Amino acid sequence: MQTLSYIKDRLPIAERSIKNTLKLLEEDATIPFISRYRKEMTGGLDEVQIGEIIKLKTFFEDLQKRKQTILKAIEEQGALTSELQQKIEKADTLTMLEDLYLPYKKKRKTKASVARENGLEPLSKIIMKQQHSDVGLAASNFLNERIPNEDQALEGARHIIAEWINEDTLVRKNLRRLFQRKATISSKAIKDKENTEEAQKYRQYLDWSESLNRCPSHRLLAMLRAENEGIVRIKVEVAKEEALDIIDDIIIKTDNESCTDQIFIAIEDAYKRLLAPALSNEVLSEAKQKADDRAISVFADNLEQLLLAPPLGQKRILAIDPGFKSGCKVVCLDQQGALLHNENIYPHPPQRETTQAIKKIRSLANAYKIEAIAIGNGTASRETEAFIKKIAFDHPIQVFVVNEAGASVYSASKIARAEFPNYDVTVRGAVSIGRRLADPLAELVKIDAKSIGVGQYQHDVDQTKLKTELDTVVMSCVNRIGVNVNTASAPLLSYVSGIGEKLAENIVAFRNENGALKSRNDLKNVPRLGGKAFEQAAAFLRIINPTHPLDNSAVHPESYKVVEKMAKDAKVGLGDLIGNKELIAKIQLQSYVSERIGLPTLKDIIKELEKPGVDPRKSAKIFEFDPHVKKIEDLKTGMRLPGIVNNITNFGCFVDIGIKESGLVHISKLADEFISDVNSVVKLHQHVMVTVMEVDLARKRIQLSMID
Repeated sequence: MQTLSYIKDRLPIAERSIKNTLKLLEEDATIPFISRYRKEMTGGLDEVQIGEIIKLKTFFEDLQKRKQTILKAIEEQGALTSELQQKIEKADTLTMLEDLYLPYKKKRKTKASVARENGLEPLSKIIMKQQHSDVGLAASNFLNERIPNEDQALEGARHIIAEWINEDTLVRKNLRRLFQRKATISSKAIKDKENTEEAQKYRQYLDWSESLNRCPSHRLLAMLRAENEGIVRIKVEVAKEEALDIIDDIIIKTDNESCTDQIFIAIEDAYKRLLAPALSNEVLSEAKQKADDRAISVFADNLEQLLLAPPLGQKRILAIDPGFKSGCKVVCLDQQGALLHNENIYPHPPQRETTQAIKKIRSLANAYKIEAIAIGNGTASRETEAFIKKIAFDHPIQVFVVNEAGASVYSASKIARAEFPNYDVTVRGAVSIGRRLADPLAELVKIDAKSIGVGQYQHDVDQTKLKTELDTVVMSCVNRIGVNVNTASAPLLSYVSGIGEKLAENIVAFRNENGALKSRNDLKNVPRLGGKAFEQAAAFLRIINPTHPLDNSAVHPESYKVVEKMAKDAKVGLGDLIGNKELIAKIQLQSYVSERIGLPTLKDIIKELEKPGVDPRKSAKIFEFDPHVKKIEDLKTGMRLPGIVNNITNFGCFVDIGIKESGLVHISKLADEFISDVNSVVKLHQHVMVTVMEVDLARKRIQLSMID
């Protein structure tokens, strides 16, 4: 199989593992299902390795389709030789393939095509043979009403030669290597934009130059954004003389000056007009793809950390979306996140009804048995937190500040309108803040990942690639944690392995019509949820207080019989075996190995039996900012402050220190030693201590350090 061979040559993975993974993918198995429940077949490949196999499979299939298109196009021109066909079939990159196709591509009218129409191609061939002693005399044989003299004939011939040089695969290959190794990227301000306010965001790049292959992804994306906004012009170039020498060495075969003088002129023209623009665009495009990949990887890492943030769990929550002029929107939620009550309070100027607001919050806390309060971290957050902490409640209540990035996007979305058709966006936003505290994963899956605020140039990267990667991350996180099938929203269910949007809606509709599912087998009664979907999804869906004890675990239904046999051999009921570490430790796994279930799956089963259905996420922790710092003007150089990491980039991390503006800890200020990967030092939502290094009030920028 060609696909298998292509992947095997590019990944350090056993052939059998790749072959079986490809087979499972052809059967519509998902990455989470394959990595968790088909370890025997894949040799224990993880999600990342399976993802790499999928990327190479997709690329190879696209490459094959392009080859067929090109072969057909050349064949229709009557120009396909067996040698060319062999070269095309052996090409293993799109770049190599397109180089081979370039001479046969349909072109718009060019200088070379006009010269051909004027009958000058034979003259070009004479010059390229590099043997004729007088090309001027040769050119005189090609004069006509459109070519009145020898100079014009030679100029036309040079245009054809320039095109041949441009299409020469060896020339392009060697020049491409030069551009990849030595290209410089530079940016210069466009004169009438240099002193504008918009240009100040990019002042570093108004006159900038560096090696392209050393330019970090965030800097390249910033420069490209500046160019897109019309602030700068970007150039990618190499030393012209070195490029011309490379072409000369390939094209010039003799020292016949009459011919080579013409070829030298054609070489310079080919480089300046055709090769340099094409190859500079090509290497810049490749660099942009790498920068996209790096930025997407940073975004994916951040999103994963955000989705797996500690949940508070099923608590009765009072959530507040704080504000000054319009007041604070307050909602009360039950343990499942259902909306019980909503209203506005006005504890801050300009209305400032503090006493009434205190009474109202105390009354709601008692009436709805509130266990925790969630406050959004937007406008008036610190003031609202201080106000809440002054209230003497009748019972202990934990107070949390919650990152509300994207809550406004959710509140205006189709999903929010479907959930709360009778409430406005302010109510929906407050509900989202409360639910995020209870279970960040369940709530954040409802929001377009790009709106969550943890990316780096997310609007500048390849949007298709970004969506694919982020969807993969969300699916991975959802299936790693597992989903309560009886309380999960349709958006959350849609990310479960094998489900998707339509089946998720069917599950919710079935649940609403028939009540809570009692067992995983009830899933088989959901319309259009067939055997394949059940196989892929069942183990990732949890039933709380089920009829079958294993339905609230990550044990797949296909393995229930082997667990039942373990219980029988231990002479206990299945329910008595689950969670009984002493009994589980005595199980001899080798006794249960079969043709279908091997040791990897059995070891996973044992881990799950020890702690069935346990959420691997840590518990939510209360955090307090410095009470003396409420705005940027309160900051002083040298201050030591507590903060929360709220975004991670290639060049450092941003830290929320309790004011509107987040501060930047540059990668060089993360630790006393050299750091190449920010994620090796900090994680999203990590509680850190930082020192204020610099405050730029005019630009609202704060430089921080984590070095003690």
